[in-house]
Amino acid sequence: MKNIKMKPAALATLAALAVAAAGSALYAPASVAADEKKAEAQKPALTVTTARPQNATLPNRLTANGNVAAWQEASIGSESNGLRLTEVRVNVGDVVKKGEVLAVFSADTVNAELAQARAAVLEAEANAAEAKGNAERARTLESSGALSAQQISQYLTAEQTANARIASAKAVLATQQLRLKYTQVVAPDAGVISARSATVGAVVGAGTELFRMIRQGRLEWRAEITASELRRIKVGASALVKAANGSELTGKVRMIAPTVDAQTRSALVYVDLPPNSSQDAPFKAGMFASGQFELGSSDAMTVPQQAIAVRDGFSYVFRLNGDQRVSQIKVQTGRRLGDRIEVLNGIKGDTPVVVSGAGFLNDGDLVRNVAPAAATASAKPVKAGN
Repeated sequence: MKNIKMKPAALATLAALAVAAAGSALYAPASVAADEKKAEAQKPALTVTTARPQNATLPNRLTANGNVAAWQEASIGSESNGLRLTEVRVNVGDVVKKGEVLAVFSADTVNAELAQARAAVLEAEANAAEAKGNAERARTLESSGALSAQQISQYLTAEQTANARIASAKAVLATQQLRLKYTQVVAPDAGVISARSATVGAVVGAGTELFRMIRQGRLEWRAEITASELRRIKVGASALVKAANGSELTGKVRMIAPTVDAQTRSALVYVDLPPNSSQDAPFKAGMFASGQFELGSSDAMTVPQQAIAVRDGFSYVFRLNGDQRVSQIKVQTGRRLGDRIEVLNGIKGDTPVVVSGAGFLNDGDLVRNVAPAAATASAKPVKAGN
């Protein structure tokens, strides 16, 4: 093989071409990577749907807490003194009617004294009859002068005294009859027995409490309302009351307390609950309950619940801008109705806000806005084999 000899000028040209090729190979990957990063930066972070706020009529409610108590509680005591209790017919939780016998005292002593009082009445009536006859004879002899004026006066006075003794004896008889009546303790009204201290065999004095009763089985919810909110509540307003056990009842405001507590700066609002005297009634006196007062309705601007993103204790929505980027806006929320939430301030009625995907966005993210149906289809998982 013959050696090919090249001129120095040709060698220099070949060397320059080799250096250029090496430089192109070195810098080409760097430019390609920069283009790829730029393309990735322009790629949307999430596919979202948007909606504009809607006007709706929302109910005005005021939430409060309080206790369930008896509408009125009656204290049923003994009206007999020194009698032994022989029978107790009711217990705690029993539903009683007005006039129903609750307990019975021993009536032996009272019956004996009653018989004595009846005998005293008969004796007084017999004495009165004799005195009346003497007085009538004295009147007939008054004009004849057979009796002196003093004797006539004595007979007339004896008649009046005998009549007075009849009245006194009848009063004693009525007292003993009343004592006999008091040997039976009766319910002053219909209701539910809430407490019992009566014990068979006990000898109690007059005025000793034997039972306590919730009159007519009526309960009320005593809601605590701050002074600033008190003016919003009117007598007759409806209230939905929910007990700690999950039971719910609808009541009506019966009365608003005329005073405000100086310590808590709150007043009591008395809400009548529907009467329920059965033992399995869902509400019991002494329960803690929360409730909402119905105060009418008003117009409001609402957005879907999905559009609200809660971060660090504050509520935000994401506004879709013309460049398909989102801006995070702090809003104040209010009432809720179903899956929509009232927005009090922060946005206007024509502001497009992100609905689906709002919880995954950050301020300034680029998004792709699609119709709700398309977003649902794109989010649907693909089955294996498709």
